Amino acid sequence: MGKSILLVEDNLDDEALTLRAMSKMNISNQVYVARDGAAALDFLFATGSYAHRKQDDLPAVILLDLKLPKIDGLEVLRRLRSTEQTRYIPVVVLTNSNEEKDIIRSYSLGANSYVRKPVDYQTFTSIVSQLGAYWLEINEIPYR
Repeated sequence: MGKSILLVEDNLDDEALTLRAMSKMNISNQVYVARDGAAALDFLFATGSYAHRKQDDLPAVILLDLKLPKIDGLEVLRRLRSTEQTRYIPVVVLTNSNEEKDIIRSYSLGANSYVRKPVDYQTFTSIVSQLGAYWLEINEIPYR
C-alpha cells in the first residue's frame, strides 16, 4: 500500500472536509475510508469485506475519530496496539472531543498524536497539511 492513509470517520461532512483539505494541500496519497470501528479493524486485519486485501499491506498512518458506531475509536486503538502486525502504525486521533479523559485514554492506549478538529476550514486545512507532511514525509516507522 506504500504511503496510504486510513481515515476512520463516521461523519460524512468531516470525511468530505478531510478529503478536500488533503486534495487542496496536494496530499496525493491513496486514502481509504472506514466509516465505523468494525470496518476499520476489518480493513487492517484483512477480514470481513476486506478479506481479499493483502494483510501485510498496511497504511502509513491512521487518522482515527473516537466517536464511532459499532466499535469506538478507543477500542480500535487498543486492538491495533495489541498485535505485532499493527502495533507501529502511527495513529493520529482526529476528533471533536475535548474531554481530558479521551486525551489521556488515547495516549495511554498508544496514540501518537491527539488533534481536535477545528471548526474553521482554513485552520482545518492547515492542520491536515501539517499532519500529512509530518506523518507521510518526515516520520520514520520501523520496517514491518
